[in-house]
Parts: sequence; C-alpha cells; structure tokens
Amino acid sequence: MKKAAAFLDRDGTLMEDSGYVGDPKRVRVLDGVAEALAALAAAGFDRIVVTNQSGVARGMFGESDVVAVNRALAGELAVRGSGIDAFYFCSHLGGCDCRKPELGMIRRAVQERDIDLAASVMFGDGPGDMALARNAGIPGILVNEVPGYDGPPPFHRARSLREGVDFFLGRTHV
Repeated sequence: MKKAAAFLDRDGTLMEDSGYVGDPKRVRVLDGVAEALAALAAAGFDRIVVTNQSGVARGMFGESDVVAVNRALAGELAVRGSGIDAFYFCSHLGGCDCRKPELGMIRRAVQERDIDLAASVMFGDGPGDMALARNAGIPGILVNEVPGYDGPPPFHRARSLREGVDFFLGRTHV
C-alpha cells in the first residue's frame, strides 16, 4: 500500500544552516524539529530528507562526510524520540536530474519507498525547495524563511517546521 511522504530539506529546515556542513560535530537540530517529525510519523507520513550537497562537487568534503552528517542528525533526533525514514542527497553542482529543483531525488524515493506522491508534501526554507514542490505537484510549506526570499509562492509560510507541520496536518488530517 502506497504511503504519503513529508519531503524535508536538511540545512535550515531540520538543522542550523551553517554553510557547507561536512562535519557531524556541526549538527545543531532546530527547536521543535523532533516534535514536528514525530507528529508527521503519527499521521502516517514517511519522513524523507532531500538535500543538495554541492560541497562534495566543490571538493570541500566527500560523500562519506554527507552520510556521517546525516547519521549524526538521525542520532540527535533519535535521542529526542524522533527520526528520519530515509535520506537522499545530490552531490552535484548541476547538469543532473537530482539537484533540487529537479525531481530525481523525489522520483527515486517514490520508486524505492512506494510513495503516494499526490498525498505528499515538501517542507523547506528556500526557493529551490518550493520550486521542487511545484515541480512535483505537491504543497510546499516554507519554514524558517531565508531573508529576501524570491522564489515560487509557497502553499503556506511558517516560522518553524513545527508550525508548518501543525498547519499542514490540521488542514489534511482532521
């Protein structure tokens, strides 16, 4: 049976965006994230991270460093009673079908995890996240909005992931 997914950006949405993060020691989970992810799981959503990590293509760190950061994030969330169901990342600068806002990461998740895309949602903090939502035909919830946002209009704007998840679940799972 197909399941809905909450696609989530990583840096700036789940954890502090402190530039190119290739060191697990730099993982700082944002307030309310664990609770928001737990609410999504309780509502039956797979929690899937889709993140551009061009620091790999720029030679700043390797793919194994991205995996280590993702593992550290998952560990921090587990300590708080929550988690992520899957991580997907694009390590390219462009010219690929996986770099947001292209659909490669979502297509892969849909195929590998039997996702009902029509019942899914995207949470992110930047224009690429909202463009990905638009390209996938799913609602995009803009959280922790970056100053000077100049991207596609989101389905909803929220001050935090927790606020955005509460809004979305309140509208779709009454």
